[in-house]
Amino acid sequence: MSFYKQTIRDVPLDGKTVLVRADYNVPLDEDNHISDDLRIRASLPTLEYLIKRGCKIVIISHLGRPEGRDAALSLQQVSERLAVLLGRNVDFIDQTIGDKVRQLVKRAPSSSIILLENLRYYAEEEANNTDFAKQIAEDSGARYFIQDGFGVVHRAHASTDAITAYLPSVAGLLLETEYTRITEAMERPKRPLIAVMGGAKVSDKIGIIERFVEVADTIIIGGAMANTFLAYKGFSLGASKLETDQNDTIKAIYAAAEKKVGHKVDEFIVLPTDVAVSTSISHLSRRKNVPINDVDNDEIALDIGDATIETMTKLIADAGTVVWNGTLGYAELSEFAHGSARLSLSLAVQSATTSIIGGGDTADFVLKWDAQEGRSFTHVSTGGGASLELMAGKKLPGIECLLDVRK
Repeated sequence: MSFYKQTIRDVPLDGKTVLVRADYNVPLDEDNHISDDLRIRASLPTLEYLIKRGCKIVIISHLGRPEGRDAALSLQQVSERLAVLLGRNVDFIDQTIGDKVRQLVKRAPSSSIILLENLRYYAEEEANNTDFAKQIAEDSGARYFIQDGFGVVHRAHASTDAITAYLPSVAGLLLETEYTRITEAMERPKRPLIAVMGGAKVSDKIGIIERFVEVADTIIIGGAMANTFLAYKGFSLGASKLETDQNDTIKAIYAAAEKKVGHKVDEFIVLPTDVAVSTSISHLSRRKNVPINDVDNDEIALDIGDATIETMTKLIADAGTVVWNGTLGYAELSEFAHGSARLSLSLAVQSATTSIIGGGDTADFVLKWDAQEGRSFTHVSTGGGASLELMAGKKLPGIECLLDVRK
């Protein structure tokens, strides 16, 4: 797939100051330390390209959802991790706009890397405030804006949308890669294309499920989402988490699927035949496999069952492309991560299969599982909501406002 926006390869950046929007919204542990640096590592190719061009690089990002200035969500520790990964100094400025930023950036030598403080310390960021965006552009002294934060391009914020009115704006290498790999998997996949959908809610993923009904050869559904589908089918799931207001949505999904595959709809949309249950959710909980028609009133379905895992692995064994979004159980507990772990293993050893891992919890899981830090898969996305919306075929505001490829 060719990318329809200009990238850093298309504009004269040598020796210029550039403003880079990265996505450093990294997971933090209980002590507020970085627990997974995928999003920082994913930004390195763009930064290394700019370093080779002698650019002065000013980076902006956000972390978490601070209410005002929250020291626990400062980007200072991100600057320290970035410096280690790049093997060179990264200057951190504890402001995002203002005279301090303007003076320190101006005095910084060529090829400097400067990370500004958390964008979301300022309410103007999420409000897509034009004055705030203009001040960022002016205080950074940048000649170009580079959008490389794939995880935020589905939002029209000051640093993804309004900023492009004040600087010529192009895509970074990560954004280009995310777009082309996900779009190719959805529009020109190696067949058969199997979609594996998990996570908690049908309501969060209606758009992508509807798209997969159109483009996939098989859809496998697990996680708490499967409980809602099974309840629609008339099964009692005991005390399991499910959505009771999605029957009309699921009815429409099945109607569309039946138009496509007729009476083979249950082979097209594959639901669990058994589930792993427990009466509580804790590290003390023990896994028990039961058929879907044998869940007791006090039991909670927390993973797909062993028989379903075997069915799933057989189905994907001959897949040309697998797109996976959403863990298949309560994967925070090892007892209920069996389905997600087996799917990870199957994809990791199937080198002929193109494996696209959706962002968010799914990416977090496979990165903790994979000793190769994600390299066992074709692509591990850095974007949660952005990857969902792109897979669903939606236009992303933070991409649409970039400069078009010249014809």
